[in-house]
Amino acid sequence: MSRDVVAELHGVTKRYGTILALDDLSFELEKGGVVALLGPNGAGKTTAVKLLLGLAAPTRGRATLFDRDPRDAEARRRIGAMLQVAKVPETLKVREHIDLFRAYYPTPAPVGDVVAAAGLEEVMDRRFGELSGGQRQRVLFALALCGDPDILFLDEPTLAFDVEVRRAFWEQIRRFVARGRTVLLTTHYLEEADALADRIVVIDHGRVIADGTSASIKARVPGRRIRCRTALGDTELRALRGVHDVRVDRDRVELLVTTAEPVVRDLLARDESLSELEVTGVGLEDAFLALTRRTPQVAA
Repeated sequence: MSRDVVAELHGVTKRYGTILALDDLSFELEKGGVVALLGPNGAGKTTAVKLLLGLAAPTRGRATLFDRDPRDAEARRRIGAMLQVAKVPETLKVREHIDLFRAYYPTPAPVGDVVAAAGLEEVMDRRFGELSGGQRQRVLFALALCGDPDILFLDEPTLAFDVEVRRAFWEQIRRFVARGRTVLLTTHYLEEADALADRIVVIDHGRVIADGTSASIKARVPGRRIRCRTALGDTELRALRGVHDVRVDRDRVELLVTTAEPVVRDLLARDESLSELEVTGVGLEDAFLALTRRTPQVAA
């Protein structure tokens, strides 16, 4: 990616009364590509997005959008946002919503491009209140595209999407980025971040704790994951040398280990009934959990 910075939080602290939401947080968005902003609930993701959108002001530090104050009208015309808190009138038809939103911009995106990107061809004459959850999400995505934005802010965009629609949405994001545009994505679907993001920023307790590619984030937690069905209990599994974590998933267990081979040998020696054994590399979810678990808390 180029070094053309299009949005930035620099040394930002944000307080809501006694609650410290962001703690001297800094990161930049460069032109082009997808940046996934990840963190557990309450980490400060929503606050960071609100500051970049001009919906809140920092207690200390600086937020900029295209080198302007995010509340500046010229900066705001160049962005699109799809937020969980978004609400639109339920009595208007989808066609009417798109026409209305396009009217807000001096050079809006063509109607056909917006409709095709969101896959709304079959619901254009239906009222928003008559749509399913997934269809409503697609309408909100279309509205975020109406201004032909240079930056898209997507907050949990694929909630209520089934697998097929989610994959189609990913393809639209890739096409958007291929035109030199930028996306800031927040999502709880770590598979989504892994598939789409050129860069991942992990925050916890209002601070950046990791920033890099998906591969570099995963490399911070060396090891393997063993999944199996076993008669051994939690205490016995945690006592095995090289086991860092144990998780129960219905009738199977997952072990996060340094090296798989010695742990597998121990499992086979201790449990003759061991079955459905799988060994895989550490995924983004494992790295995310490891990073956020060991971060000290800085706010009540």
